[in-house]
Amino acid sequence: MSAAPAAAPLPASAPVAVVGAGAMGAGIAQVAALAGHPVRLLDNRPGAAAKAVDELRATLAKLAAKGKLDAAQADAAASRLTAVASLDALADAALVVEAIVENLEAKRALFRDLEARVGEHCLFGTNTSSISVTAIAAGLARPERLAGLHFFNPAPLMALVEIVSGLATDPAVAATLFATAAAWGKTPVHARSTPGFIVNRVARPYYAEALRLVSEGAADTATLDALYREAGGFRMGPFELMDLIGHDVNFAVTSSVWKAYYHDPRFTPSLVQEELVNAGYLGRKSGRGFYAYGEGATPAAPASAAPAPCPATITLFGASSAANALAQRLGAAGVAHGRSPAADDGRLAEADGAVLYVTDGRTATRRAAESGVAATVLIDLALDYASAPRLALAGALQCPEAARTAAIGLLQAAGFAVAELADVPGLALMRTVAMLANEAADAVNQGVCSPDAVDAAMRLGTNYPCGPLAWAERIGPAAVVAVLGHLAATYGEDRYRISPFLQQRVHAGKDLH
Repeated sequence: MSAAPAAAPLPASAPVAVVGAGAMGAGIAQVAALAGHPVRLLDNRPGAAAKAVDELRATLAKLAAKGKLDAAQADAAASRLTAVASLDALADAALVVEAIVENLEAKRALFRDLEARVGEHCLFGTNTSSISVTAIAAGLARPERLAGLHFFNPAPLMALVEIVSGLATDPAVAATLFATAAAWGKTPVHARSTPGFIVNRVARPYYAEALRLVSEGAADTATLDALYREAGGFRMGPFELMDLIGHDVNFAVTSSVWKAYYHDPRFTPSLVQEELVNAGYLGRKSGRGFYAYGEGATPAAPASAAPAPCPATITLFGASSAANALAQRLGAAGVAHGRSPAADDGRLAEADGAVLYVTDGRTATRRAAESGVAATVLIDLALDYASAPRLALAGALQCPEAARTAAIGLLQAAGFAVAELADVPGLALMRTVAMLANEAADAVNQGVCSPDAVDAAMRLGTNYPCGPLAWAERIGPAAVVAVLGHLAATYGEDRYRISPFLQQRVHAGKDLH
């Protein structure tokens, strides 16, 4: 999408109104007040705004008492917060931020009522996470003054704000909101109003590929979660994260994006998750999801391969990040090994007859058949092979047991806890990161956001260890395209179609930013 023009933020003296005193509305009010604005908080529930202001003042006082906020700053911010009882009290607002129920008609009605009361230069921001900004603005006399101002929960702590332009949004309005969010200490990104905006769209594969792995019997959820955390650097694995979010919420978001994109198979909801919702296994809030919670619940432990002997002979090939990390780790452990130039077939290592490769999206069985190397074992992606404590592997169906054991012994000698997966294409992390990068690339290709914006949004909005396009550049864009192509060939589904943006950058030999 084309960049909005540069603009100055709203002056700190400009009154800001927040409609909706729930967790999000109150959090936004706190952010605005700390930035110096007089803030009016309104809610249609009797007493809700006054209660929220009291709680915000108590929160500010606690932050000051803990030394996390200057006492004078906390007192000043508290004094700027005012609960009001009617829309008429918002007449002089320079910005009104809506944070009410996620209902299109309710939002439209609110903004129509506001338009009759505020000045002509007042800006409108909607905190919607899922409703079209274009649709919310439709029917206003001046729809150009409305844009998405999408904070993430909890608003005072989360850095990301998506500035979402609808079809009618004036670029100058988006630019002013962008500058204002930055002045409030946030990291704003521009996005075009499409289903899921940036984060809720691009994050779908993190859940979808993990759910497919479980449905195909790749491994149990605890083992997969451990891989995403310990090999991938994600703060939470997808299954524990879905349990935290709530399966009803996560399934509803996925279903909403899927329907909004006219049942694009890339966003198809999972039958596995639907079954959990149907059973009432909603996660932490219901006491049971993928895992059991509450008193007496035993935490699920990941499965690791039993100890295997260190291979007598180990040879590493090439100077890839994986090969160099293995050499470093084996050397630190005092394990003898040899180095050879890169091999034509891309092998990473040989160990007592086993031949190890980093997955390229094919199954080990297919790769063994195509290469004629029966003793084929694949390893998964890692964010950093040098420091990852855990790594996944899978052997071909043709692979002799002794070769599989040798591969496990090699990785264990290098200090990895080894997770044995079923021979699924792309293993776990590689296929997930490839799909995240592909979705990010498609968002860029469709003009939703810029490459820098999508990477910033996913790092800050979901706490990913690396932006998906930056991660694809670390892997190699051509390698990511190969993984996606092999997934598409295996499954025969449009779900794995390759973004034109990725293909063009690879053909041109250019990076993704």
